Amino acid sequence: MDLRTLTEINAPAGHEQALRRALLEEVRSMGLIPYLDRMGNVVCVKEGTGPAPRKRVMISAHMDEVGLIVVSATEDGFLRVTPVGGVDPRVVISKRVLVGDDNLPGVIGATAIHLQSAADRRHVLGYNEIYVDIGAKDKAEAEGKAPKGTYISFDTKYVEYGDGFACAKAFDDRVGVHTILEVLKEDYPVDVIAVFSSEEEVGCRGAKGAAFSTEPDMGIVLEGTTCNDLGDVPDPLQVCKAGQGVAVSFMDGASIANRELFKKALALGQEQNIPCQVKSSVSGGNDGGVIQRAREGVPVVVLSVPCRYIHSPSTVIKLSDAKSQLDLTKALLRAI
Repeated sequence: MDLRTLTEINAPAGHEQALRRALLEEVRSMGLIPYLDRMGNVVCVKEGTGPAPRKRVMISAHMDEVGLIVVSATEDGFLRVTPVGGVDPRVVISKRVLVGDDNLPGVIGATAIHLQSAADRRHVLGYNEIYVDIGAKDKAEAEGKAPKGTYISFDTKYVEYGDGFACAKAFDDRVGVHTILEVLKEDYPVDVIAVFSSEEEVGCRGAKGAAFSTEPDMGIVLEGTTCNDLGDVPDPLQVCKAGQGVAVSFMDGASIANRELFKKALALGQEQNIPCQVKSSVSGGNDGGVIQRAREGVPVVVLSVPCRYIHSPSTVIKLSDAKSQLDLTKALLRAI
């Protein structure tokens, strides 16, 4: 399954069914036996080729993406929404969306600039001032087509452009999902516990249960991270740079990397000519935090693909960075 297919499947946090079905089918086609746990994670254990007892290494990537959810409808038929995950309201105005499981087309709207005062134009709109237009004639029609609790996804097609770049929604974290699928095609001396986790964008909920139940000896978290490498950003403020390889985190807002795994990842990158860089910002958080704290504790390292405009309808990555994430993950699994 390629990145285009993965990113164009709609799976906002808590409503990952479409992607879950696709992943179950894909993993089964490899001759493996995946299962669903109570949190809706897709889990697959691929036994290693090394002598027993073997290390059990959990590799995790989250299925879910950021999106919106319907909270009410106005009398004239517009949908009021709130974000699912961290979505800056400044990036959603005028974007096309797909509403509900039937992919009803809609547009995110706000008061036209012609009707705004100077004060209005300096004001950042909140979600209480944003609506989704689905063409309904009144409240009854809007509620009939999109009742409260209906999920909304961004309508963004995958496109490759420029010098090896790609733009899509949900690279965070379909790029990690794609890496796991590629990893499962090969054998390793360790037992690989592949976890496609649920609900990361709303508090890393799925990975917590998966790490508790599978009892890994260590964890490798495959993510996307903001890179902030635009031309007018001073170097000290750039988190990482697109095109310079997978970003290895020493610490973020949720976890501290195991020092041996962190150093091993960087050493393998140098030894095997796998482009990698150190993530320079201690910010954000991901499934590494809940995996690290499972049971008596799990050593973890996070390998992230740099993403421009993360958590927006149009995220950009350099495809070579996705390849380096895959190559470094394979190298770690073989070297542990």
